[in-house]
Amino acid sequence: MEYRTLGRTGVQVSTLCLGTDNFADPTPENEAARILDLALEAGINLVDTGDIYADGEGEKIIGRALKANGLRHQTLIATKVDHGRRRPGYSLDDPSLYQPNDYGHSRLHIIRACENSLRRLQTDYIDLYQLHRPSPDIPWDEQLGALSDLVRQGKVRYIGCSTHPSWSVMEAIMVSELKGYARFVCEQPPYNLLDRRIENELVPLCQKHGLGLIAWAPMAMGVLAGRYASSATYPENSRAALRGGFYADRVTENGIKVGIKFSEIAQQLGLTPAQLAILWVKDQPGITAPLIGPRTVEQLNSLIPVKDMSLDDETRAACDALVPAGSVVADFHNTADWMKMQIH
Repeated sequence: MEYRTLGRTGVQVSTLCLGTDNFADPTPENEAARILDLALEAGINLVDTGDIYADGEGEKIIGRALKANGLRHQTLIATKVDHGRRRPGYSLDDPSLYQPNDYGHSRLHIIRACENSLRRLQTDYIDLYQLHRPSPDIPWDEQLGALSDLVRQGKVRYIGCSTHPSWSVMEAIMVSELKGYARFVCEQPPYNLLDRRIENELVPLCQKHGLGLIAWAPMAMGVLAGRYASSATYPENSRAALRGGFYADRVTENGIKVGIKFSEIAQQLGLTPAQLAILWVKDQPGITAPLIGPRTVEQLNSLIPVKDMSLDDETRAACDALVPAGSVVADFHNTADWMKMQIH
């Protein structure tokens, strides 16, 4: 396994990282634990989760699995504090259950959420704690001040953000430098061949100011892996079928057309489309690592070999011909209120 430096820290991160959004939703705990064990055995050293994944059950599974295998201190745990109302233990269908301080990145919520994540993960520190989506109505002083206190207390080692606009990331860096707060070490955006918009501003920003980039949805939610034949009907157990909503909105006819041509390139290389999708993201400029989010052990085993592959210039050019640099054919920023462009 190759390792890359995370931003301007001294931390070494595997070039494939494990995403766990499928843990408990739908992957059962025994298989999820097996996935985690095999990923660590293969050399993956960063496991990414979030406090809203399966209403907190994802963190619990990771905590129990690391306690069982004894590999906590070999593992970088990255988790997130969500900005929205999808709090663990709350029903999305009953807004009356929401309390006014159970969402948004206030000092109160950040510290409370961190304590809850520590309990679910059965650990006394989080390696990378990330703000999940921006809270533009809350000053950076409050957000970064709370995160800095968690770092000073030893509960958090490093901080980052996920799915923030580039101008907001730059704001946070500026405030940290001016006020002496802990500084973001990475951003976690959506990035795949169907949605390349981060190349326009975010990637150059992170390269210039020393932030890592850990990309989610590198397979475009399976569209680049050939899972979808139509934007009107979805395969059983696909995210579009199981979760609907903004997941289904990411499956577009134009994206599927690109996916078909992309599959042909993969076939010519003797790769699966999923392998090529991960490889393409892994070897793009500025990227620290893509998150692979296998639903089954079989899916994990099929993706692990990508760690030893390199993207050649001819294949890179063939992919660029499908979707040019900086452009988009399917909207993977559709959970970001700040991204106004609509893709159909």
